[in-house]
Amino acid sequence: MKKFLVVVDMQKDFVDGALGTKEAEAIVPAVVNEIENFDGEIFATLDTHFENYLETAEGKKLPVEHCIKGTDGWKLNSAVAAALEKKGYTPVEKLTFGSKDLPKLLEERAGGEEFSVELLGLCTDICVVSNTLLLKANFPENAICVKESCCAGVTPEAHAAAINTMRSCQIDII
Repeated sequence: MKKFLVVVDMQKDFVDGALGTKEAEAIVPAVVNEIENFDGEIFATLDTHFENYLETAEGKKLPVEHCIKGTDGWKLNSAVAAALEKKGYTPVEKLTFGSKDLPKLLEERAGGEEFSVELLGLCTDICVVSNTLLLKANFPENAICVKESCCAGVTPEAHAAAINTMRSCQIDII
């Protein structure tokens, strides 16, 4: 069975930049450890916006410029980036909360074999839950889990609510 790890949006702007939190900073060592010890193929999503962000539907509801492609805030957290570079990974740019490309990439890389997916990263209540539910919708019979200690939400309460939502949708929380 193939194993995939999806590292969701561990970018500077979400860790300690424009939308960073102390909870996001706190999970970095656990995320690095998980990457270093994962035995399988790794994907890392990158929230990707452009100079017109404030004119987009998301920008109108969250008017905080972040993850503008090419800026420092768009780059992966340095510790996470180092771990990913050492292990090897596939970057997946996404223009919205969930990646439409990720299910296709996983199916392609699985090559017809059974596979499981573990997700971790930021923000639990926005991009982690979105990508997790997209994968569950595309692969309802596959084992899909979220590593709770390697996730952080916009707030601790939002994190807990997203974890409960995913658990209700038959996502394994580890």
